[in-house]
Amino acid sequence: MKKDEGVWSIPKGLYEEGEDALAAARREFAEETGLALAESSEMLLLGEFRQPGGKLVTAYAAEGEFDPKALKSNLFSIEWPPRSGRMREFPEIDRAGWFEPQEARRKLLRGQVPILEALLALLQA
Repeated sequence: MKKDEGVWSIPKGLYEEGEDALAAARREFAEETGLALAESSEMLLLGEFRQPGGKLVTAYAAEGEFDPKALKSNLFSIEWPPRSGRMREFPEIDRAGWFEPQEARRKLLRGQVPILEALLALLQA
């Protein structure tokens, strides 16, 4: 589906005060997917990646099992429709999926493709 291209994103979020990048990555993954990574999970640093809007994303990878059907995202509140005065809740992530690298390149946000490339390089090493 063309409407699905260039819109997917990895789980990510903001650091809390005093929180390091690795702790933030573990927390955000759990909040956005409903799956807590085991403390013993080895987290591999993929690097820091500047996004087109200027945000700097520190990305990690971990090996594990995840069934996309088990996704249970946290919710966020927003006024919807805009200027209606009504607040509604929506999941931060609406779906998850596993893709072959070529398909993942098409689906990911343009600024996150270098994160995928770093992961693939690490896996080939």
